[in-house]
Amino acid sequence: MTSQDRKTRSVAKRQAARPGTERPEAEKPRAARPQVARPEAAKLEIEYAPIMKALGTADIDFLMGLLGQISNAGSQGRDPVGVNFMLAVIKGIQPRDQVEAMLASQMAAVHMASMTLARRLAHVEDIRQQDSAERAFTKLTRTFAAQMEALKRYRTGGEQKVTVQHVTVSDGAQAIVGNVTHSSRKEAAGSREAAAKKSAASRPLLADAKTPPMPIIEESKRAPVPALKKNEK
Repeated sequence: MTSQDRKTRSVAKRQAARPGTERPEAEKPRAARPQVARPEAAKLEIEYAPIMKALGTADIDFLMGLLGQISNAGSQGRDPVGVNFMLAVIKGIQPRDQVEAMLASQMAAVHMASMTLARRLAHVEDIRQQDSAERAFTKLTRTFAAQMEALKRYRTGGEQKVTVQHVTVSDGAQAIVGNVTHSSRKEAAGSREAAAKKSAASRPLLADAKTPPMPIIEESKRAPVPALKKNEK
């Protein structure tokens, strides 16, 4: 190695030792990201098409994630009865989109947990266990009822309909059968004025304008009524 090479190497070492002379992040070699093996999405969509239709989704990633969660929540060891039961419950609810599918899955999980607490409540040994199982069971059943109401509101768009099956009207009272809408005072006053004008316009006249009027008999042309004599009575 020549003296020129030694000098060049020493200068490079001194520059590397100085602060602020590190190579920028963009120039540093990056480690290659590991390639995750994943089956073809088209093949999975064909294979899981019936269950995707039953769960109301067309996204294979959503389906695989939801199936994993259902398997964790419903499996007891290697027994698939719980998982199959949850899938049957979700299919019976007939979800129309992914939100309804998630809510149906939660309803199935809450029901299974409620039945587990019901079994514990039936086999308690003391008052403390009974109170604990009873409180948990009550919370789960109330949660299930709230989930049903949430699903109903989501499907109907938050609209509430009240159906009256029986109406009782007392003597002297009046009842309206049909759709009744409440309006403001201005609208009510305007509607009353319009109804009054319509009623006045539709009121029939006493005489028809097209027919000629009856002639009036003058006093001079009137024939005297003969008076009856006493002997003619």
